[in-house]
Amino acid sequence: QVQLVESGGGLVQAGGSLRLSCAASGRTFSGYTMGWFRRPPGKQREFVATISSRDSTYYANSVKGRFTISRDSAKDTVYLQMNSLKPEDTAVYYCAAQVPGTSPSYNYWGQGTQVTVSS
Repeated sequence: QVQLVESGGGLVQAGGSLRLSCAASGRTFSGYTMGWFRRPPGKQREFVATISSRDSTYYANSVKGRFTISRDSAKDTVYLQMNSLKPEDTAVYYCAAQVPGTSPSYNYWGQGTQVTVSS
C-alpha cells in the first residue's frame, strides 16, 4: 500500500525556519516527480514546489528564494526547507507523488502537517 507521511510541522515565529519531511513507502519513488502543496486557512490548496526524478525543481513565486525542495532517493524521502517564514505561510502542508506519464496530476497524497507562523 502506497503511503506518504509528512512530518516536521509546528509553530514558529516569523523569520524562523522549519524543515518538512515526506517519507514514502509501498513502492520506490525515485522515478516519481514529488511535490509540496499547502492549504491556507479558509483558502484552496495551492502549489508550493516540485522536484522531478532528475532533481529539477520549480517553485511558486510566493516561496521562491525562501523554500528549498530536495529529495533523498535512497530513503524515498522528500524535504521542504522553509526559511524566512511569514505569517502568510501558515497552512496545512501536503506532500504528493506523481506517477510517471500522468502529469500534471498527482496520484498519491499525504495526510498533511500543520505549519503555523506567528507574527
